[in-house]
Amino acid sequence: MSAIPNGLTTTEAELSCDAADGHRWSLLVRRPADMPRAVLTWLPALGVAARHYLPFAEALTAHGIATVIHEWRGSGSSSLRPDRSTDWSYAQLLAADLPVTEAAVAQAFPDTGRILGGHSLGGQLACCRLGMAPDAAGQLWLVASGAPYWRAFPSPTRWWLPMVYRFLPWLANLRGALPGRRIGFGGEEARGLIDDWSRSALSGQYRARHLDTDLETGMASLSPTVRAVTLAHDWLAPRSSLDFLLSKFDRPRVHHALLDNSTLGTQADHFAWMKQPETVARTLSGLDGPVGRD
Repeated sequence: MSAIPNGLTTTEAELSCDAADGHRWSLLVRRPADMPRAVLTWLPALGVAARHYLPFAEALTAHGIATVIHEWRGSGSSSLRPDRSTDWSYAQLLAADLPVTEAAVAQAFPDTGRILGGHSLGGQLACCRLGMAPDAAGQLWLVASGAPYWRAFPSPTRWWLPMVYRFLPWLANLRGALPGRRIGFGGEEARGLIDDWSRSALSGQYRARHLDTDLETGMASLSPTVRAVTLAHDWLAPRSSLDFLLSKFDRPRVHHALLDNSTLGTQADHFAWMKQPETVARTLSGLDGPVGRD
Protein backbone atom coordinates (compact mmCIF):
# COMPACT_ATOMS: atom_id res chain seq x y z
CA MET A 1 0.00 0.00 0.00
CA SER A 2 1.34 3.42 -0.92
CA ALA A 3 0.21 6.80 0.35
CA ILE A 4 -0.78 9.74 -1.83
CA PRO A 5 -1.66 13.28 -0.70
CA ASN A 6 -4.77 14.50 1.09
CA GLY A 7 -5.40 11.35 3.10
CA LEU A 8 -5.84 9.07 0.08
CA THR A 9 -4.34 5.59 -0.01
CA THR A 10 -4.14 3.21 -2.91
CA THR A 11 -3.99 -0.54 -3.36
CA GLU A 12 -4.10 -2.50 -6.59
CA ALA A 13 -7.90 -2.57 -6.68
CA GLU A 14 -9.11 0.35 -4.54
CA LEU A 15 -8.50 3.99 -3.72
CA SER A 16 -9.73 5.17 -0.32
CA CYS A 17 -11.04 8.73 -0.25
CA ASP A 18 -11.96 11.28 2.43
CA ALA A 19 -13.94 14.47 1.83
CA ALA A 20 -13.36 17.56 3.94
CA ASP A 21 -16.66 17.05 5.81
CA GLY A 22 -15.67 13.55 6.96
CA HIS A 23 -17.40 11.49 4.30
CA ARG A 24 -15.37 8.40 3.38
CA TRP A 25 -15.68 6.06 0.41
CA SER A 26 -13.66 3.70 -1.78
CA LEU A 27 -13.09 3.86 -5.52
CA LEU A 28 -12.92 0.57 -7.41
CA VAL A 29 -10.12 0.39 -9.96
CA ARG A 30 -9.57 -1.87 -12.93
CA ARG A 31 -6.62 -1.33 -15.25
CA PRO A 32 -5.26 -3.20 -18.28
CA ALA A 33 -1.98 -5.08 -17.97
CA ASP A 34 -0.29 -2.70 -20.41
CA MET A 35 -0.22 1.10 -20.37
CA PRO A 36 -3.86 2.25 -20.64
CA ARG A 37 -5.05 4.26 -23.61
CA ALA A 38 -7.02 6.44 -21.17
CA VAL A 39 -8.62 6.32 -17.73
CA LEU A 40 -12.38 6.59 -17.32
CA THR A 41 -13.89 7.96 -14.10
CA TRP A 42 -17.34 6.35 -13.98
CA LEU A 43 -20.31 7.77 -12.07
CA PRO A 44 -23.06 5.28 -11.14
CA ALA A 45 -26.80 5.59 -11.55
CA LEU A 46 -29.01 6.63 -8.65
CA GLY A 47 -29.00 3.97 -5.94
CA VAL A 48 -26.51 1.66 -7.71
CA ALA A 49 -23.38 0.73 -5.77
CA ALA A 50 -20.02 0.97 -7.52
CA ARG A 51 -19.38 -2.79 -7.34
CA HIS A 52 -22.19 -3.46 -9.82
CA TYR A 53 -20.09 -1.82 -12.56
CA LEU A 54 -17.08 -4.09 -12.10
CA PRO A 55 -18.03 -6.30 -15.09
CA PHE A 56 -18.22 -3.15 -17.23
CA ALA A 57 -14.85 -1.94 -15.95
CA GLU A 58 -13.29 -5.33 -16.61
CA ALA A 59 -14.73 -5.38 -20.13
CA LEU A 60 -13.18 -1.98 -20.81
CA THR A 61 -9.72 -3.22 -19.84
CA ALA A 62 -9.81 -5.52 -22.89
CA HIS A 63 -9.93 -2.33 -24.97
CA GLY A 64 -7.11 -0.64 -23.10
CA ILE A 65 -9.29 1.60 -20.92
CA ALA A 66 -8.55 1.83 -17.19
CA THR A 67 -11.68 2.49 -15.15
CA VAL A 68 -12.16 4.07 -11.72
CA ILE A 69 -15.70 3.65 -10.37
CA HIS A 70 -16.87 6.42 -8.06
CA GLU A 71 -19.17 5.72 -5.11
CA TRP A 72 -22.02 8.10 -4.34
CA ARG A 73 -22.84 9.22 -0.83
CA GLY A 74 -25.22 6.82 0.82
CA SER A 75 -24.37 3.83 -1.36
CA GLY A 76 -22.00 0.86 -1.17
CA SER A 77 -18.72 1.77 0.52
CA SER A 78 -19.91 5.26 1.53
CA SER A 79 -19.63 5.95 5.26
CA LEU A 80 -22.96 7.83 5.21
CA ARG A 81 -26.58 6.78 5.02
CA PRO A 82 -29.38 9.32 4.65
CA ASP A 83 -31.95 9.86 7.35
CA ARG A 84 -33.79 12.73 8.97
CA SER A 85 -30.56 14.04 10.56
CA THR A 86 -28.19 13.26 7.66
CA ASP A 87 -28.90 14.96 4.36
CA TRP A 88 -27.07 16.17 1.27
CA SER A 89 -27.77 17.46 -2.22
CA TYR A 90 -26.04 17.82 -5.58
CA ALA A 91 -23.73 20.41 -3.99
CA GLN A 92 -21.92 17.84 -1.84
CA LEU A 93 -21.71 15.33 -4.70
CA LEU A 94 -20.34 17.84 -7.19
CA ALA A 95 -18.20 20.12 -5.04
CA ALA A 96 -17.11 17.98 -2.05
CA ASP A 97 -16.77 14.40 -3.30
CA LEU A 98 -15.97 14.47 -7.01
CA PRO A 99 -12.91 16.76 -6.69
CA VAL A 100 -11.40 14.24 -4.26
CA THR A 101 -12.09 11.39 -6.66
CA GLU A 102 -10.54 13.39 -9.50
CA ALA A 103 -7.40 14.05 -7.44
CA ALA A 104 -7.11 10.36 -6.65
CA VAL A 105 -7.43 9.43 -10.32
CA ALA A 106 -4.82 12.01 -11.34
CA GLN A 107 -2.40 10.64 -8.75
CA ALA A 108 -3.00 7.01 -9.71
CA PHE A 109 -2.85 7.61 -13.47
CA PRO A 110 -0.43 10.49 -14.18
CA ASP A 111 0.10 11.45 -17.83
CA THR A 112 -2.96 9.42 -18.90
CA GLY A 113 -5.80 10.94 -20.88
CA ARG A 114 -8.90 11.32 -18.69
CA ILE A 115 -12.52 10.53 -19.55
CA LEU A 116 -15.52 11.37 -17.37
CA GLY A 117 -18.67 9.33 -17.80
CA GLY A 118 -21.72 7.90 -16.18
CA HIS A 119 -24.91 5.91 -16.27
CA SER A 120 -28.31 7.58 -15.87
CA LEU A 121 -28.03 10.22 -13.09
CA GLY A 122 -24.28 9.62 -13.17
CA GLY A 123 -24.21 10.86 -16.74
CA GLN A 124 -26.19 13.97 -15.82
CA LEU A 125 -23.82 14.81 -12.98
CA ALA A 126 -20.82 14.09 -15.22
CA CYS A 127 -22.14 16.83 -17.53
CA CYS A 128 -22.64 19.20 -14.59
CA ARG A 129 -19.19 18.46 -13.19
CA LEU A 130 -17.54 19.04 -16.56
CA GLY A 131 -19.26 22.42 -16.66
CA MET A 132 -17.74 23.21 -13.25
CA ALA A 133 -14.26 21.82 -14.04
CA PRO A 134 -13.60 21.68 -17.81
CA ASP A 135 -10.08 20.32 -17.25
CA ALA A 136 -11.42 17.28 -15.37
CA ALA A 137 -11.60 15.23 -18.58
CA GLY A 138 -10.93 15.33 -22.29
CA GLN A 139 -14.05 13.37 -23.21
CA LEU A 140 -17.51 12.61 -21.88
CA TRP A 141 -18.95 9.06 -22.08
CA LEU A 142 -22.64 8.39 -21.39
CA VAL A 143 -24.66 5.17 -21.20
CA ALA A 144 -28.44 5.12 -20.78
CA SER A 145 -28.37 8.74 -19.67
CA GLY A 146 -30.42 11.83 -20.37
CA ALA A 147 -32.08 14.74 -18.62
CA PRO A 148 -35.22 13.79 -16.65
CA TYR A 149 -37.03 16.93 -17.91
CA TRP A 150 -40.61 15.85 -18.50
CA ARG A 151 -40.98 17.71 -21.80
CA ALA A 152 -37.99 15.77 -23.21
CA PHE A 153 -39.95 12.50 -23.09
CA PRO A 154 -42.34 11.20 -25.73
CA SER A 155 -46.07 10.84 -25.12
CA PRO A 156 -47.70 9.39 -23.13
CA THR A 157 -44.81 9.25 -20.63
CA ARG A 158 -44.43 13.01 -20.45
CA TRP A 159 -47.97 13.55 -19.22
CA TRP A 160 -47.68 11.53 -15.99
CA LEU A 161 -44.03 12.25 -15.13
CA PRO A 162 -44.72 15.60 -13.38
CA MET A 163 -46.89 13.81 -10.82
CA VAL A 164 -44.00 11.45 -10.01
CA TYR A 165 -41.54 14.34 -9.81
CA ARG A 166 -43.72 16.08 -7.22
CA PHE A 167 -44.55 12.95 -5.24
CA LEU A 168 -41.00 11.68 -4.66
CA PRO A 169 -39.67 14.82 -2.86
CA TRP A 170 -42.84 14.91 -0.78
CA LEU A 171 -42.29 11.28 0.24
CA ALA A 172 -38.59 11.84 0.97
CA ASN A 173 -39.38 14.82 3.20
CA LEU A 174 -42.13 12.89 4.97
CA ARG A 175 -39.86 9.91 5.69
CA GLY A 176 -36.57 11.76 6.18
CA ALA A 177 -35.11 9.98 3.12
CA LEU A 178 -36.57 8.42 -0.01
CA PRO A 179 -37.34 4.70 0.61
CA GLY A 180 -36.28 3.90 -2.92
CA ARG A 181 -35.90 0.17 -2.53
CA ARG A 182 -39.46 -0.16 -1.26
CA ILE A 183 -40.96 1.79 -4.14
CA GLY A 184 -38.63 0.48 -6.86
CA PHE A 185 -36.79 3.69 -7.67
CA GLY A 186 -33.18 4.21 -6.57
CA GLY A 187 -31.94 3.27 -3.13
CA GLU A 188 -32.31 5.03 0.20
CA GLU A 189 -31.80 8.57 -1.12
CA ALA A 190 -31.16 11.85 0.67
CA ARG A 191 -34.11 14.20 0.51
CA GLY A 192 -31.92 17.13 -0.63
CA LEU A 193 -30.65 15.08 -3.56
CA ILE A 194 -34.18 14.08 -4.55
CA ASP A 195 -35.27 17.71 -4.29
CA ASP A 196 -32.48 18.84 -6.66
CA TRP A 197 -33.26 16.01 -9.06
CA SER A 198 -36.98 16.78 -9.01
CA ARG A 199 -36.45 20.48 -9.69
CA SER A 200 -34.28 19.68 -12.72
CA ALA A 201 -36.94 17.25 -13.92
CA LEU A 202 -39.74 19.81 -13.63
CA SER A 203 -37.87 22.88 -14.89
CA GLY A 204 -35.28 21.43 -17.27
CA GLN A 205 -32.59 23.45 -15.47
CA TYR A 206 -29.76 22.15 -13.29
CA ARG A 207 -29.59 24.05 -10.03
CA ALA A 208 -28.02 22.77 -6.81
CA ARG A 209 -28.95 24.10 -3.40
CA HIS A 210 -26.04 25.74 -1.56
CA LEU A 211 -23.85 25.67 -4.68
CA ASP A 212 -22.72 29.05 -5.97
CA THR A 213 -21.66 27.72 -9.37
CA ASP A 214 -24.08 28.30 -12.26
CA LEU A 215 -24.19 24.82 -13.75
CA GLU A 216 -26.16 25.84 -16.83
CA THR A 217 -23.70 28.61 -17.73
CA GLY A 218 -20.77 26.29 -17.19
CA MET A 219 -22.12 23.68 -19.58
CA ALA A 220 -23.13 26.28 -22.15
CA SER A 221 -19.51 27.46 -22.39
CA LEU A 222 -18.17 24.03 -23.43
CA SER A 223 -18.03 22.06 -26.69
CA PRO A 224 -17.05 18.60 -25.46
CA THR A 225 -16.46 15.41 -27.42
CA VAL A 226 -19.16 12.97 -26.33
CA ARG A 227 -19.51 9.23 -26.84
CA ALA A 228 -23.03 8.11 -25.98
CA VAL A 229 -24.93 4.82 -26.00
CA THR A 230 -28.70 4.63 -25.81
CA LEU A 231 -30.69 1.42 -25.49
CA ALA A 232 -33.64 0.65 -27.73
CA HIS A 233 -36.10 -0.26 -24.95
CA ASP A 234 -34.99 2.20 -22.28
CA TRP A 235 -37.99 4.35 -21.43
CA LEU A 236 -36.08 5.95 -18.54
CA ALA A 237 -33.50 7.52 -20.88
CA PRO A 238 -34.83 7.73 -24.45
CA ARG A 239 -32.78 9.43 -27.17
CA SER A 240 -34.88 12.59 -26.80
CA SER A 241 -33.78 12.98 -23.16
CA LEU A 242 -30.13 12.50 -24.15
CA ASP A 243 -30.51 15.13 -26.87
CA PHE A 244 -31.98 17.58 -24.37
CA LEU A 245 -29.14 16.96 -21.93
CA LEU A 246 -26.47 17.49 -24.59
CA SER A 247 -28.22 20.61 -25.90
CA LYS A 248 -26.93 22.35 -22.78
CA PHE A 249 -23.44 22.35 -24.30
CA ASP A 250 -22.28 24.65 -27.09
CA ARG A 251 -22.25 22.46 -30.22
CA PRO A 252 -20.93 19.24 -28.63
CA ARG A 253 -19.24 16.74 -30.94
CA VAL A 254 -21.46 13.70 -30.36
CA HIS A 255 -20.71 10.14 -31.46
CA HIS A 256 -23.81 8.08 -30.73
CA ALA A 257 -24.83 4.43 -30.93
CA LEU A 258 -28.28 2.90 -30.41
CA LEU A 259 -28.12 -0.74 -29.27
CA ASP A 260 -31.01 -3.19 -29.60
CA ASN A 261 -31.61 -6.60 -28.03
CA SER A 262 -29.86 -8.59 -30.74
CA THR A 263 -26.79 -6.36 -30.76
CA LEU A 264 -26.55 -6.22 -26.98
CA GLY A 265 -27.23 -9.92 -26.38
CA THR A 266 -29.75 -9.12 -23.66
CA GLN A 267 -32.73 -6.83 -23.08
CA ALA A 268 -31.77 -3.35 -24.27
CA ASP A 269 -33.14 -1.51 -21.25
CA HIS A 270 -31.84 0.78 -18.52
CA PHE A 271 -30.09 -1.83 -16.36
CA ALA A 272 -29.81 -5.23 -18.12
CA TRP A 273 -26.69 -4.13 -20.07
CA MET A 274 -24.73 -4.07 -16.78
CA LYS A 275 -24.80 -7.90 -16.60
CA GLN A 276 -23.59 -8.27 -20.19
CA PRO A 277 -21.53 -5.11 -20.72
CA GLU A 278 -19.09 -6.31 -23.37
CA THR A 279 -21.00 -4.77 -26.31
CA VAL A 280 -21.35 -1.41 -24.54
CA ALA A 281 -17.64 -1.42 -23.65
CA ARG A 282 -16.64 -2.30 -27.21
CA THR A 283 -18.99 0.30 -28.66
CA LEU A 284 -17.77 3.14 -26.45
CA SER A 285 -14.10 2.37 -26.99
CA GLY A 286 -14.59 2.07 -30.77
CA LEU A 287 -16.71 5.13 -31.54
CA ASP A 288 -15.11 7.79 -33.75
CA GLY A 289 -12.20 9.90 -32.59
CA PRO A 290 -9.13 9.37 -30.39
CA VAL A 291 -9.85 7.98 -26.93
CA GLY A 292 -9.38 10.28 -23.96
CA ARG A 293 -8.40 13.41 -25.89
CA ASP A 294 -10.56 16.31 -27.02
